[in-house]
Amino acid sequence: MIPVRQTLSKPDVEISYLEWHQGQEPLLLLHGMGDHALVWLSLGEHLAADYHIVAPDMRGHGDSSKPEKDYSFESAIADLEALMDKLGWSTAHVVSHSWTGKLAVIWARQNPQRLRSITLIDPIFIWKMPSFLKITFPLLYRVLPFLKSMGPFASYEQAQEQIKQLSQYQSWNVIQQQVFQAGIEQKPNGTWGSKFTIAARDGIFAAVMEVPGFIGPIDTPALFIQPEKGVNRQNWQIQPYTTNLTNLELCRVPGNHWPFLTAPEPFNQTVAKFLATQTGNGH
Repeated sequence: MIPVRQTLSKPDVEISYLEWHQGQEPLLLLHGMGDHALVWLSLGEHLAADYHIVAPDMRGHGDSSKPEKDYSFESAIADLEALMDKLGWSTAHVVSHSWTGKLAVIWARQNPQRLRSITLIDPIFIWKMPSFLKITFPLLYRVLPFLKSMGPFASYEQAQEQIKQLSQYQSWNVIQQQVFQAGIEQKPNGTWGSKFTIAARDGIFAAVMEVPGFIGPIDTPALFIQPEKGVNRQNWQIQPYTTNLTNLELCRVPGNHWPFLTAPEPFNQTVAKFLATQTGNGH
C-alpha cells in the first residue's frame, strides 16, 4: 500500500504527513533529527493492514513548515495533538526515533491519556544536559556524521556520493535512495542541501539540552529498541529507562542507529510483535 501525502494547516505552521489508511488502530511514527516521514516506508507497509498509520514531517523537516524559531518540545507535541485531533484520534500508539524518543517520554509524562504505548528506537540525551556540556556541545554536534547530510553540496551528484558514505545509507537500497531523494532540494543559489534547516537543528538541540526527559515514573507501556550498533550500548545509558518506565520491554535488534533503514525485517517484526501485545493485532 502506497501512503498518501496530506497536510495539516495550523495558524503558525503546516505539517506535511504520510498516511496509510487501511487498518483501524491509530499509530503515529515520529522520525529523528534531520530525517523525514519517508524513513518509515518499510515499517508502514509491514503494519498497514492492522493500523491507521500517520507519519508526519516534524516542523523544520521534510515538506513541513520551517519557522525561524520555536522548536520546543511543547510546540512539537502541540503539532502532534493537533494532527491527532484532525484525525479524530483521542489516543494513539507512538513509535519514535532518536530525538523524538525523548519527545515521546516527555509527552507520556505530560499528557499520558493521549499515548496508548511508546516505542523508543535508540533514543538520545534523556537527561537535562549539565551546564559544562552545553559549552562544548555546539562544537560537537556540528561534526556529527549524520548532520553532514545537510550540505551545502555543489551538485546533486556530489550530495549523493557523500551521503552514500553515511551509516544509515550503507547498503544504498531502493528505500534508502527514496529517503535521500525526498530529503534534499536545490537551494536558491544553485547548491543542493537538506530540507532540514539550521534553525530547526539549533532549536531542537537547545530543547534537548534544557528539558529533562524523566522526572518520575511513567506507566505507559513502553518498548526500548536497542540496535546492536546504536548509540545506547552501555548499561548506564539504559538505566534511566529501566528505572523510570514501570511497564518496559527491552529488545535488541540488528543494525545501527537507523535499524528501520539498515535491518528493516527484524526491526519491523519487533515493532509488530510489541504492538500486537498492546492491541491484539496478531499476525
